[in-house]
Amino acid sequence: MKDKASRSVWKTVSWRIIATLDTVIIAYLITGSLKMAASIGSIEVVTKIFLYYYHERTWNKISFGRA
Repeated sequence: MKDKASRSVWKTVSWRIIATLDTVIIAYLITGSLKMAASIGSIEVVTKIFLYYYHERTWNKISFGRA
């Protein structure tokens, strides 16, 4: 069974929220600067949302691990 593209989009968005918060927290702990942490988080959210979406769609085409 294949997932619809819209499912992949919603999974991408929900994951990016969680992952970006994680990145911002880690960046803040390392830099001590909320401004720098937010900058790092805002850059990675844009790039990784596209990377995750295409990663998800590629895996949807692979039958490995499916019953």
